[in-house]
Amino acid sequence: MKVNGKTLTSVTTGRASRIGRDPGLLHSLSGQSLLEVALLLPILLAMLLGVIEMGRFAYISILVGSAARAGAAYGAQNLELSVDTAGIQAAADNDFQNNGQNVGALTVTSSISCACDSNGSISGAACSTITNPNAGSCNSGNPNNPGNWVVMVSVTASGTFNSLFNYPGIPKTLTVLNTATLRVPQI
Repeated sequence: MKVNGKTLTSVTTGRASRIGRDPGLLHSLSGQSLLEVALLLPILLAMLLGVIEMGRFAYISILVGSAARAGAAYGAQNLELSVDTAGIQAAADNDFQNNGQNVGALTVTSSISCACDSNGSISGAACSTITNPNAGSCNSGNPNNPGNWVVMVSVTASGTFNSLFNYPGIPKTLTVLNTATLRVPQI
């Protein structure tokens, strides 16, 4: 059979029929795959680097949050430890360092706050429960349930994320900030 001046041969095997093609036609398409890979490779590499950077940022964020929780857990053990800023700092640093990070990249601050728990409703109040757990008045309005002072320790940890490369429009370093707040039992 002739098509456009070229002879095509027909090969029949069972029911299926294949028409052989001109070898010159196949040879002219052989570089198409190489060209497609060359055009898509930079895009795929940029996407891969973006996924790696986002994963690294998420990892640092998780570690900073875990360090804040470790410091808050140390301070929430009792009233005396809730004001032990050196102990809270050490607990947060140890948690951060145990995950392979540089402790110098972590900043930890802590504070305590006081509130009045009246029938499950907590309202903020100014008090000094460290020197006097019954400071001020915590009144629920119900003489049978006068209300209780609640002391909470808050630990804020911040770390620095350094990206591997400079990306246009994105800063090379980002600060990751996380706060954990826990209630301090009054024994």
